[in-house]
Amino acid sequence: MARNNEIPEVNAGSMADIAFLLLIFFLVTATIQTDMGLNRKLPSKEPTPPILVNERNILRIVLNKNDQLMVESEIMGIDELRATAISFLDNGGAAQRAQEPCNYCKGTNDPASSDNPSRAIISLSSDREATYGTYVMVQNELTAAYNTLRNREAQRLFHQDFVEMERQYFDPQTDKAAKKKLMENILAIRELFPMQLSEAETKQIQ
Repeated sequence: MARNNEIPEVNAGSMADIAFLLLIFFLVTATIQTDMGLNRKLPSKEPTPPILVNERNILRIVLNKNDQLMVESEIMGIDELRATAISFLDNGGAAQRAQEPCNYCKGTNDPASSDNPSRAIISLSSDREATYGTYVMVQNELTAAYNTLRNREAQRLFHQDFVEMERQYFDPQTDKAAKKKLMENILAIRELFPMQLSEAETKQIQ
C-alpha cells in the first residue's frame, strides 16, 4: 500500500469568524470606566474684569497644591464645608441693616456675614497641582449646600424636594403640562437661592 506523504493541515477557515465573535462578546460585556465630570460653564477665553463685591458677601475657599482646604484663611476639613456654606448662604445679615431682609432665611443674621442669598457669592480658588478628585469633592459639597437649602424651600412652598422636581422635569415620561409647572417651581426656588459659585477674581469694596 502506498503511503501518503502529504502533511495534514488543520482547517482554520472558521477561526476568523470565531475571533470576531469573541471580540464582539468582550466589547459588549466589558465595563468601561467613565471619568468624573462637573456640570459647569467654562469661563470665557477673554479676560474679564474682577467682580466688585462687598467682602462680607464673599465666602473665600482655597484648595492648595497639598489638597488642603482653607476657608477664610482657616484650614478646614471637607466634611465641614457643607455646613459652613449653608450657614453663609442662609445668614440673612441684611436684617441687621434694615435693607433687603431675607424673610425666609433661618441663619444667625450675623452682620459680618452675607446680606441675603441673592448677594452671597462663594469664591473658589484651586491650585493647578491640586488633585482633580479633591476638587470634585469640594464642588460636590458646595452643590449639596445649595441643594439642601433649595430642598427646604421647595418643601415649604411646593411640598416636594427641589432635586426631585428637577429629576421629574428631565424625565422623558413627564408630560408637557407637568414640565411647564415644574419649571415655574424650579425657577422660583433658584431665585430664592441662586447658585453663585465663582472661580473668577473678586475685588473687595467698602
